[in-house]
Amino acid sequence: MNNLNELSKQIYEGNKLRGFDVSKENIGQTLMLVVSELAEALEADRKSKYANLEAFENCMAADDINEGDKDLYIKQSFQETIKDTFQDEIADSFIRLFDLCGGLQIDIEKHIKYKLEYNSKRDFKHGKRY
Repeated sequence: MNNLNELSKQIYEGNKLRGFDVSKENIGQTLMLVVSELAEALEADRKSKYANLEAFENCMAADDINEGDKDLYIKQSFQETIKDTFQDEIADSFIRLFDLCGGLQIDIEKHIKYKLEYNSKRDFKHGKRY
């Protein structure tokens, strides 16, 4: 587990440049936005909307695209093969969580490490039915 803190910082800084600053927003609102991304993932799964990474990566590898058209081509390719799919919404959930960690300067690597250590010492299903 390496570089999650760096990724969090990078996502936070990138989002801040686009006008989003989670460190100055309501934490509850931000957490509900994570929940909304998970709800969108559920809906995508219910509709069997899954990413076609192979098609997208083939588009990315195309070498016959005019340099001036490349950004638009990549954007359109993403929209046709990945946007609003189950995987895309899961990625959005992580991005929002990493943004929150970066904005609040949470050392998520340590927290995950310690939580995994703790969980390894817990009972089967943590002593619950499910």
